[in-house]
Amino acid sequence: MRSELLAIRKLLLIIVVPLIMYLLSVLSIIFIPLVFGLFAALVFSPLMRWFRRKKIPNIFGVIVALIIVTLGFIGAFEMVQLTGQELSNADDNFTEKFNDRMNDVVSPIVDMMGIEPAEGETKFQALMNDEKVSANLFGNVGSGLNFARKFVSMALMTLFFMVLLLAGSMNIQKVMELLIFKQKYASVKTFRQIEKDIFKFMIVKFLLSFFTGLGFSLACYAFDVSFPIFWGVFAFLINFIQMIGSVISVVVLSAFALVELNVSGSMAFFVIVISGVQVLFGGILEPILMGKSFSINTVTVLVMLTLWGFIWGIPGLILSIPITALIKKIMEKFPGTAVYARIMS
Repeated sequence: MRSELLAIRKLLLIIVVPLIMYLLSVLSIIFIPLVFGLFAALVFSPLMRWFRRKKIPNIFGVIVALIIVTLGFIGAFEMVQLTGQELSNADDNFTEKFNDRMNDVVSPIVDMMGIEPAEGETKFQALMNDEKVSANLFGNVGSGLNFARKFVSMALMTLFFMVLLLAGSMNIQKVMELLIFKQKYASVKTFRQIEKDIFKFMIVKFLLSFFTGLGFSLACYAFDVSFPIFWGVFAFLINFIQMIGSVISVVVLSAFALVELNVSGSMAFFVIVISGVQVLFGGILEPILMGKSFSINTVTVLVMLTLWGFIWGIPGLILSIPITALIKKIMEKFPGTAVYARIMS
């Protein structure tokens, strides 16, 4: 009888898990901002508890959290404006070098596609003016605008969910107690551990991403690579994508630097410097500062990056590690799933 029940449970698990994944994907417009809002609320939870201990009304804590988030958005907007000005102020010398290098790069592609440049037209211009290439670029621009609309919509929904959670409309610790642990002590203890780990992850990740971006900007200034502020912001943002982001930032910046640096000595040294920045902050300082908070092995990280990236795309890549850490922390509390938590470690 017991073996039959175990078989039924396994069968139900096989059916339910794909169904849950499907619903998460279909309803991503709701679940992505909800999860972002949950983690944002966890970051501000210590502040809210401090207000409660001081017997200050909850609304003041929500207002302070909103002010901090608003200042963050203002700072991000100012940085985007600064990078936009930097890109628009590119001098003629850079434009000429960029066109020359791009002509060298696209020359084999143009020849393979059989595109014939018009009189006075470079191969790069001929490629850009080709009907098929123009159609693809126009389609990508449309996709980019659609992505921007989705981003603004999700940002507003994230803010909405964060305010609801901070205001106490839904007590996450109480939900965990009712649905998972069935005991108040266990739910409170686990919730505080998750809160502490997520807060530490967010702060450490933000600071290390900031210094990574600063290191990229300083490297660009030192080697006279154009748009140092833009590349610093790019490295800062993409570094939030665990493991993959650091590789992308180094590869993309190295490819861009080919326009202005010699392929020999200076180029090689530049790549070594920006790779060293990533190794220092991402490969050495991050594991040290994170300590044993998450202790998730590389295989688990890659599997979860693939899984959540497939379900939610870029937001899934960003959220994969915090979600995995939350699941692992809960699994550690039950004898039946603790072994899987140890395998993930």
